[in-house]
Amino acid sequence: MKLKNIILATALLVGFSACDDLFDPAIENHKDVTDLEKMPSWATGLLGHAYISNPLGEGANSWKFTEVATDDAVSNDVNNSYLKAATGAWRSDNNPLDNWQYLRASWQYINQFLEISEKVDWARDQVASELFKVRFQGDAYGMRALYMYHLLMSCAGWTADGQLLGVPILTEPETVNSDFNKPRNTFKECLARLNEDVQKAIDMLPDTYGDVASAGEVPSKYTQMGADLNQYNRVFGNHAKNRMSARVARAVRAQAALLAASPAYSEGSGVTWEQAANLMAEVLSDLGSNPIAAMDPTGNKWYEDSKGIQNMEAGYNRPEFLWRSNKNESADLEKDQYPPSLFGKGRVNPSQNLVDAFPGANGYPISDKRSNYNEQKPYENRDPRLALYIIYNGSKAGVSNSVITTAVDGDNNDAMNKFDGASTRTGYYLRKFLDMNVNANPNNTTNGYHVKPWIRYTEIFLGYAEAANEAWGPQGKGTHGYSAYDVIKAIRQRAGIDEKGGDPYLESIKGDQDKMRELIRNERRLELCFEGFRFWDLRRWKVDISKLNETVKGMKITGNNYEVVDVEKRGYKDYMYYGPVPYSELLKFDALIQNKGW
Repeated sequence: MKLKNIILATALLVGFSACDDLFDPAIENHKDVTDLEKMPSWATGLLGHAYISNPLGEGANSWKFTEVATDDAVSNDVNNSYLKAATGAWRSDNNPLDNWQYLRASWQYINQFLEISEKVDWARDQVASELFKVRFQGDAYGMRALYMYHLLMSCAGWTADGQLLGVPILTEPETVNSDFNKPRNTFKECLARLNEDVQKAIDMLPDTYGDVASAGEVPSKYTQMGADLNQYNRVFGNHAKNRMSARVARAVRAQAALLAASPAYSEGSGVTWEQAANLMAEVLSDLGSNPIAAMDPTGNKWYEDSKGIQNMEAGYNRPEFLWRSNKNESADLEKDQYPPSLFGKGRVNPSQNLVDAFPGANGYPISDKRSNYNEQKPYENRDPRLALYIIYNGSKAGVSNSVITTAVDGDNNDAMNKFDGASTRTGYYLRKFLDMNVNANPNNTTNGYHVKPWIRYTEIFLGYAEAANEAWGPQGKGTHGYSAYDVIKAIRQRAGIDEKGGDPYLESIKGDQDKMRELIRNERRLELCFEGFRFWDLRRWKVDISKLNETVKGMKITGNNYEVVDVEKRGYKDYMYYGPVPYSELLKFDALIQNKGW
């Protein structure tokens, strides 16, 4: 009997213990800071959030296509949030371009990581442990700088009392006892914080990752820490490729400087065009003493190399890519952007405005009679990039190289306005980024491989050209071996603009800073179309409000008649050169000041 009582008592204790665990989970399920110090894989999970929240978009298919909120495109999806913003619904409590809360929350993980990183046992080998610490900390500083740049781009602005403000600067992790009601720091202070983080990343990280073959190739800043060949490769070798690097950090600094030097911010930033040009040139120096000679000849059409992307090794960068996403196998982009006859939804419809920005094949703007532009044959003798980036009436596309008819009298849903929610509203479909070997037929889908460049060298070249032209004029070189003119000449030659071995329009304006500025901005529009730049470019340039509100046009084709028609009006106000602080944050924190007008 006593034995039975003991067994019963033990069973009851076990039962109650199980109930306790149900309501109060065992301590091993909760990790605090001290636990992470002995668990490096968990600690790096904090840093991993920085990449999950990457404002450049983690996935190869994660294009936001903010161009549908500009003069470059519209969407045939009536629920598209950018469409709504562009047509009058952009508010501080309805902002599809908002990344404040998302990036600020992820910023917290970075700060948490930096706080514990000094105490984590990264490896049993003490030298390797120190190397890992340096690498991870540099990674965190670089990503924090990237966050700051994108927050400034989307949220910085002038307040009603004449201040140019950024975001609250937080360098320590917040706790339940923290004062969350922090004021916004000035734009200049935010930029200084960004530059400090970039410099730490540069000091800590290699220019590029990858195994080296000999001890002599180990960078001196790591040999001074005691690193040998094996230790260096263990920490900074092939497995670490495509992480934040010193090269990427320098690019982020240059991007931020270009923003700060632009008309919308220069008065309050203190950054000059010369400074921006020099920082862009510093990034380009990674290509060698003559960066223009190293310009990727296929850099404007990387996405067409489907086999090359498929066979791309992990971490490998094409010459055009400074930083990129992982490759992805899918048909998602094509299902969204193909014309209906190719089993797509045709979501992004390029505008006639953008089509008209492509010059004639000889480089002259189509407004110039020397371009040989024919209004009734508008796609003949044009810049080759037009056919590369846009599907127009008569283009061939898809695995069967099918003719796409966008004319209103077309016999399928590819025709302009033929079918709501699938047919083009402008007479055009997107071609850029799409793999024409993909079959989007749901009954016989063939996937393709895609990759998204997060930072392209073409962007950096164009940034240099813009800043150099403003600082030194079209042919000025500063302390560098090349000018804005040299860059634009190379980009247009790569595009295929050529008349008897030259570019007569470029030659005619090479001494005119104003006309070169116009050309540089147009080349940026063409080369970087649908990559998320146009919306913010127009604002940092502080273009006239009429440009922000330029009616989006399309091409209505009936038989042999070509008619430019209005498609969609824009509804921006003059305070919308700067994005808002989220209204929800203002309700919570009275220390925050809203940008003027919002």
